Amino acid sequence: MGRERETRKPQQVSYTVEQLIAVNPYNPDILPDLENYVNEQVSSQTYSLDANLCLLRLYQFEPERMSTQIVARILVKQALMAMPAPDFSLCLFLIPERVVFFSQYLFLCLRHTCCLNQMEEQFKTLIVLSHYLEVCTFATGRLRQFWDEAAKSRHIVESVPGFEQAIQSYAIHVLSLTYQKVPRPVLAEAINIEGLSLDKFLEHQEANCGWILEKGHGRGQLIVLPHNEFNHPELKKNTADNIPLEHITRIFPILG
Repeated sequence: MGRERETRKPQQVSYTVEQLIAVNPYNPDILPDLENYVNEQVSSQTYSLDANLCLLRLYQFEPERMSTQIVARILVKQALMAMPAPDFSLCLFLIPERVVFFSQYLFLCLRHTCCLNQMEEQFKTLIVLSHYLEVCTFATGRLRQFWDEAAKSRHIVESVPGFEQAIQSYAIHVLSLTYQKVPRPVLAEAINIEGLSLDKFLEHQEANCGWILEKGHGRGQLIVLPHNEFNHPELKKNTADNIPLEHITRIFPILG
């Protein structure tokens, strides 16, 4: 009996990724678990910014173990698809400099091709795509540039399920900040859908999202978007500074 107790192996305890991060986020031994978790997020279309940031931080300490494929998946799935959240920039600034040359000068690099050429091609493409999405808030025409650039790199964006749908949702969000009624051509360009596919999309939005399709055909059709505080601003009275009339009348005798 004693010998059996001595030879019995201790049971291995399995931990979730969240538990591993909480216990020791700087332990390089959890790198394989975090990398597998990125692939799991891609396949299950889930999202964990904390886990991915932890992985990128570990890559900084273990640069020889960095997987560019994993990093690219993080930037596409967990960053671009999370717009308008600033997750892309958070992830980008944790990528080792050997992958992104002087990443702290992101916006400067976007204006100087000589710097961009020193980056790996896929990361250069992702940075350009992110730039178009960020500036489209001020110029919706940049969404066309985004889709054109994405079409040149199908091998990157198609590796992550749900990418186009996520960007289309973001494009609709941007349009809803600007338009009360959006022309059909503007919507088609923003979400990169045309023809019968656009007709089906509009029918779905009308039935499920409160969109209203005004009478019209082709390019002249207008789509009424749901009201929000940005496309239907209302002037609100500030009642906090109002003084009741009865309080004012009390000071009249003093003034007299």
